Amino acid sequence: MINTGDTGFMLICAAFVFFMTPGLALFYGGLVRRKNVINTMMTSLFLVGLSIVLWVLVGYSLAFSGNIGGVIGNLNWIGFNNVGMEPGPYSDSIPNLVFAAFQMMFAIITPALITGATAGRMKFKATVIFMILWSFIVYYPMAHMVWAQGGLLGDGWLHSVDFAGGNVVHISSGISALVLCIILGKREGFKTQSYRTHNIPMVAFGASVLLFGWFGFNAGSALSASGLAAHAFMTTAASCGAAIVSWMLIEILHNGKPSLIGVSTGMVAGLVGITPGAGFVPIWSAIIIGFIVSPICYVMIAFVKKKFGYDDALDAFGCHGVGGIWGGIATGLFGLSSINGVAQWNGLFFGDVKLFFAQVISIVITIVIAIVGTLICVGITRIFTPLRVSKKEELIGLDKSEHDEIAYPSFNGFD
Repeated sequence: MINTGDTGFMLICAAFVFFMTPGLALFYGGLVRRKNVINTMMTSLFLVGLSIVLWVLVGYSLAFSGNIGGVIGNLNWIGFNNVGMEPGPYSDSIPNLVFAAFQMMFAIITPALITGATAGRMKFKATVIFMILWSFIVYYPMAHMVWAQGGLLGDGWLHSVDFAGGNVVHISSGISALVLCIILGKREGFKTQSYRTHNIPMVAFGASVLLFGWFGFNAGSALSASGLAAHAFMTTAASCGAAIVSWMLIEILHNGKPSLIGVSTGMVAGLVGITPGAGFVPIWSAIIIGFIVSPICYVMIAFVKKKFGYDDALDAFGCHGVGGIWGGIATGLFGLSSINGVAQWNGLFFGDVKLFFAQVISIVITIVIAIVGTLICVGITRIFTPLRVSKKEELIGLDKSEHDEIAYPSFNGFD
């Protein structure tokens, strides 16, 4: 029976999640140098068009219709065939079309997260081809395995839980970002030149837009205007708040002063950390999850990245990959079946080990799929185009060399 309240709520949440991709464009765009702003924002925004077209034609069908081996769907809903105003298999109270629209927004922003690791050096043509392939090889199978009926990592076998995208969104994109940035190689002048953030207010505003959208991201994953949605809303806020405070404290201890970039990064890390468990863990535990995610991500960004020398330009792996892994583990620690019956067991903190082990196994499987899938996507992309721009194009800046546009035409200083 269609519930108009649930339907209206879910459409609003879908719009919230859509707004996250422009927010990500601002967040990433502010972090790069002036000469790469347009290209960096473009790599997020072009996915609005590409991902919607792919989702309507085949993506939704492959992710959520039928079940082939617990790994992928079938083509019963190709071109949104039979996806209409009646309830679908995933909710009795909203039209299948609404569920499809909500999930479409996740399919837009997830590949966009990867571009944070490749900023300033990847050819736009290569980005387009890679993202098409990655959607088919990594995202659609991951969405099916975790969220679809009979999915291998969900109710089909492992019974791990992922409320709003720890595995599907953050770990998959974060690990793929790491692999891709290693294959691409370091930016010209990496470690010898200063890569100063060119617009800190843009970064802060982009992060705030992400926070705004994330309430729809997590609360909407309840698929109804319900108490569970309210619970996810509050765990999201609690983790985000704790992560901001935690990141500020770390910066004060390490650098002597807090920074706006740090607060913005901590904000996003806290949101990433709570995403898999938002509808499974007690609200008090969200404070713990958020408070711990900041030092974990900070160590990865400030120390581990420097130690190993990979050029994850905007810390897509350090924030999303690492934060998502912690969030999945934390769900195995603090999850409660009394909050959400989708979790068949309680977490390790409450005396049961089954959910914890299921979470760890699901994370390992996600990492393997992301690594192998990314290598396949890179191999195919290289058939059609080099991955990286030339040294000259990189020094000129990708805004001019790839798009023939300049973000700040009146600026005449050195970059």
